[in-house]
Amino acid sequence: MLFLFQRKRASVAPAPSPTPAANLPKGLLRPESAASLLATPRRQKLLEHIWQRTSLSPKQFATLYRAPLERYAELVQGFPASESHHHAYAGGMLDHGLEIVAYALKLRQSHLLPAGSTPEDQAAQSEAWTAAVAYAALLHDIGKIAVDLHVEYADGTVWHPWHGPLHQPYRFRYREDREYRLHSAATGLLYRQLLDRQVFDWLSGYPALWGPLLYVLAGQYEHAGVLGELIVQADRASVAQELGGDPTRAIAAPKHALQRKLLDGLRYLLKEALKLNQPEASDGWLTEDALWLVSKTVSDKLRAHLLSQGSDGIPANNTAVFNVLQDHGMLQPTPDGRAIWRATVTSATGWSHSFTLLRLAPALIWEFGERPAPFAGEVVIDTTSADKDADASLPTPAITARPATEDQLPPQSQGIASTAALAPLPAAQTMPDVMEDMLAMVGMGDLPVTRQDAEAASNEATAAEPETPTPPLANPLPLSPAPVSTDAQPSGEHFMAWLKQGIVSRRLIINDARALVHTVCDTGYLVSPGVFQRYAQEHPQVSLLAKRENQQDWQWVQKRFERLQLHRKQPNGLNIWTCEVTGPRKSRRLHGYLLARTHVLFAQEVPPNNPHLRVLNTK
Repeated sequence: MLFLFQRKRASVAPAPSPTPAANLPKGLLRPESAASLLATPRRQKLLEHIWQRTSLSPKQFATLYRAPLERYAELVQGFPASESHHHAYAGGMLDHGLEIVAYALKLRQSHLLPAGSTPEDQAAQSEAWTAAVAYAALLHDIGKIAVDLHVEYADGTVWHPWHGPLHQPYRFRYREDREYRLHSAATGLLYRQLLDRQVFDWLSGYPALWGPLLYVLAGQYEHAGVLGELIVQADRASVAQELGGDPTRAIAAPKHALQRKLLDGLRYLLKEALKLNQPEASDGWLTEDALWLVSKTVSDKLRAHLLSQGSDGIPANNTAVFNVLQDHGMLQPTPDGRAIWRATVTSATGWSHSFTLLRLAPALIWEFGERPAPFAGEVVIDTTSADKDADASLPTPAITARPATEDQLPPQSQGIASTAALAPLPAAQTMPDVMEDMLAMVGMGDLPVTRQDAEAASNEATAAEPETPTPPLANPLPLSPAPVSTDAQPSGEHFMAWLKQGIVSRRLIINDARALVHTVCDTGYLVSPGVFQRYAQEHPQVSLLAKRENQQDWQWVQKRFERLQLHRKQPNGLNIWTCEVTGPRKSRRLHGYLLARTHVLFAQEVPPNNPHLRVLNTK
């Protein structure tokens, strides 16, 4: 159906030349083009994420998504999304619109739509549902500019959004008599400002989609099924991200929110596990005005604790943890806005050492009257930048967003849009991954999955190491499903006990889209290196053991597992088996280990095989 969108949109008469900004009377704003509005690095990054979630070629993306996004930008200009709530700043509505589209498309990837239909129908309707999710997200608040704002030109002529984009200097104010929920009903006034009739012709051809879409656009989310749920969740995610910068909000956040999990985890560790104010080596020091925590040690222990509690959406590396803590106002930044401080700690006994530290407000951790006595020594801040030293000690992020395939990437000079429409994207290495950080903050970041380079390293290392044939398992010891201590010495046996207990307790979900354990060929399948990375993240002491052998932490765990000889080998002696994962929109490959016996992992009946996985190494 994409050929329907190759027709050109009706041409619009050119707008009058804008008045130079320097000549504008006070209080007037000059309308900007879509190219100018969308050219900021942050908005370009959001556009890039939206494109990657659609799996379309640049030409198709330009027609189905970029064009409506540009029209949206020209229509909302520099309007805020609210007067005093979320995104209440110039350009806030445009930011909110881009964010909610990106969030909604991320959420959509976890659903096979329409639910309950055959795989063939889901595949045939996939692009239509993805587009509908994006359009519903983009339009969900558009009615605000029709009923919440009073907009007028310099001569007093009132502008309404159904007139088309602003073309003269304008001013606006919020209507005092506005009704809070009226903007949902007003959305219908502006459909055609963003979407061509060909789009409606296309989407109306899918009855299972058309009804829920109309309900969402009318603000009746309760009647819109999963489509309504996706938009509501995406809206909450965008709002939560924008409002999460205040420590008081972190404290008041729901317990399932990531910032609350991190805060509760820090409080638990400081009460039960971390050593504070020790005369020599310590995990942290409390002074009169700040709590100083050793950055890498505390971050490792915090991630390990949260993962052991079954929390999802936990950042996969220290840098991401620092970003989340800082963006939610839980860390006090350095004078140049960084998360990591360098300071020299000197105790009353004369012991002294330099550390990279995180600085927190003590009131964030302890209630009134519960605060411990301050450190008897002193913490002196170094004037040199700490981040260069701190970054060198941080592990390389194990998880990255999966990029689009090469045939979907536009030329380097074009970025996501044509040079005539949008400014080119900045170089990836100079721009932080805004969207992934945002997704992680609200618990929607990608869980550990296999990276191509890690898979290759795993294959090469395993293939290069000759091993004796696997002996039959005569009477393997049954593994206890009792809770596994995180303080136990890491080993292959401990890894298997942790794995089995995680499955029994449902901390480790099997046969899910992002699962690290599947059932294939009537036995267990362990995704490599993801499952070993997860174990290493929950057990920071693995890092020290791995360094002694010049290995990455997950490789150390992998080797201990292989020595147990619980896995099935290929006929050519290789350990790694490749599985093809087939979905309604695309397919990819996993690499991992097939277990020789199921009872070493599953205490009772083996779950049914995952129908979406197929082993490629064997007939």
